[in-house]
Amino acid sequence: MPNSVVYVSGTFDLFHSNHLKMINYGRGLGDTLIVGVSTDELVCSYKNPPAIPFEERIAIVEGLKHPDVVIPQHTLEHVETVQNLNIDIFVIGDDWKGKYDYLKEHGVKVFYFPYGKGASSTGLKKQIFNDYKALLDKSDNHPIPDPESNNEA
Repeated sequence: MPNSVVYVSGTFDLFHSNHLKMINYGRGLGDTLIVGVSTDELVCSYKNPPAIPFEERIAIVEGLKHPDVVIPQHTLEHVETVQNLNIDIFVIGDDWKGKYDYLKEHGVKVFYFPYGKGASSTGLKKQIFNDYKALLDKSDNHPIPDPESNNEA
């Protein structure tokens, strides 16, 4: 598709290699790559807040090589975005499979990027939580030493 505009949608919390793969995939699909980063308010409307604040997440994506434009994403409904930005191709993670098929009615090709195995923000959060909990348990659950037995003469 000549002069095609690709839109990659995501939260990009705890930015990891699968996020980068999805953005790079989007770059390969067209001529202009726009990346929409979900605002904190949007994310909080359907799940727990991101670990990384919006300003940090959008700055990380802006610093990448491939996006031509990075914009805040304020809604999960993308018909207006598609129309306003003349988007030809829409890319989102496959955890949203089927949710954006309605964009096909507007002439948009929709790709659900397969994360497959590997890093995910949810998995990273769980790992960090479990590792931190184990560290706390280890540091907080120890015998209290007898002060008299530690006297050095």
